[in-house]
Amino acid sequence: MAKDSGQPKMKHELGLLDGTMLVAGSMIGSGIFIVSADIVRNVGSAGWLIAIWVITGFMTLTAALSYGELSGMYPKAGGQYVYLKEAYNKLIAFLYGWSFFAVIQTGTIAAVGVAFSKFTAYLIPAFSEDNILLNLGFIKISAAQVVSILIIVLLTYINTRGVKGGKLIQTTFTLTKLLSLFGLIGFGFLAFKGEIWHANWTNAWDIHNLKPDGTVTGLTLAAALGAIAASMVGSIFSSDAWNNVTFIAGEMKNPKRDVALSLAFGTLIVTIIYVSANVVYTGVLPLHEIATAEKDRVAVAASHVIFGNVGTYVIAVMIMISTFGCNNGLILSGARVYYTMAKDGLFFKKTGTLNKYGVPQFGLWIQALVASVLCLSGRYGDLLDMISFVVVIFYVLTIVGIFILRAKHPNAERPYKAFGYPVLPIVYIIMGLAFCVLLIIYKPQFTWPGLIIVLIGVPIYYISQSKIMNREEEDDEAVINS
Repeated sequence: MAKDSGQPKMKHELGLLDGTMLVAGSMIGSGIFIVSADIVRNVGSAGWLIAIWVITGFMTLTAALSYGELSGMYPKAGGQYVYLKEAYNKLIAFLYGWSFFAVIQTGTIAAVGVAFSKFTAYLIPAFSEDNILLNLGFIKISAAQVVSILIIVLLTYINTRGVKGGKLIQTTFTLTKLLSLFGLIGFGFLAFKGEIWHANWTNAWDIHNLKPDGTVTGLTLAAALGAIAASMVGSIFSSDAWNNVTFIAGEMKNPKRDVALSLAFGTLIVTIIYVSANVVYTGVLPLHEIATAEKDRVAVAASHVIFGNVGTYVIAVMIMISTFGCNNGLILSGARVYYTMAKDGLFFKKTGTLNKYGVPQFGLWIQALVASVLCLSGRYGDLLDMISFVVVIFYVLTIVGIFILRAKHPNAERPYKAFGYPVLPIVYIIMGLAFCVLLIIYKPQFTWPGLIIVLIGVPIYYISQSKIMNREEEDDEAVINS
């Protein structure tokens, strides 16, 4: 019998509540507080604002319920990367992992970190993005960027000390922000203004562009489809990261059951919050004020109406709590993907090792490094716009993988089967592809840069594979010669 190698192992310390809080906490960052302004500028009506969030929520819930089947089949670290490898091949899985490391996860960590700093500046003005600490000509470093990097480093350090610390932060901060958001929504409904609600919901399904100066531009059918697709870039970004719980399946106490349930409960809670928050926005703010909110901070404008002058500080504290907890979830889960890739020989070898606390420390730190560089570059926002297309493509591929795996492994154990199969997974695939096609046609600037990032991974993959083959050949020769 083989002896235990003595190497550190991942610790099964996460339960259903922890998984649900990871899903909800990773999804809710700063997006729900700001992106509705851009949506209203694109579609120009209350009905379509809510419809965008409902459509996005339906897609997210459908995808999450479908992923439940895959999480039960492959209850181990790596999540979506593992599902793509099993359904397709290592190349497809690597392209996902590469995109995840290059911008999807790291770019989101950077964006959420800077959002934390920007709203902290409401309480401590010295942390403002306008406070330039260093101007090198080719790059300006603001206080907000420095604070965001310090937060990323702090959370990364905490998560290198074991999963317990990250779990405590995630559950505490997510419960706090969920209660805060439900409180905001509740007080928002009490503050509804009848005349504003009536004005916003009269002709609520007329779709048009709403300019900052208040002028309205009618849209053709083609332009309207493009406006809907462009609007969904923001709502999909705000609803992303729900799949992060699949990455930490190796540390769940009962992954075959709890990953699927965490996906279902977490995405349902967030969908209810997102739709309800936007209903509140349309009940307290005229559409023009939603579209022209200062720096798109719709929640701040709404909070002024609901709570008076103290509203700014209420929202600032809520967003600080929200983004801090969100980044903890992103940081905690992301490194597990690189760990699994390294085990397959597709990432830095050191990333495939665990420290004495049973966590992939090296993966956590290189993730922090890339996220910090993106914070300094200031380009994370553009990158995330560009990558929304790629994120949905990988979601579609993963859900198609359910059909492939049912054909390849019909007798495999499936503790949980995709809800509504095959209808709901097919509906998601159609909706996801429609979103991607509309972006390609009407908003190509949101598509080709993301595809380029993905395709850069192709030569990297083949170079890594050739190195592995050469190493194996050298090992074989050494054995023969000995």
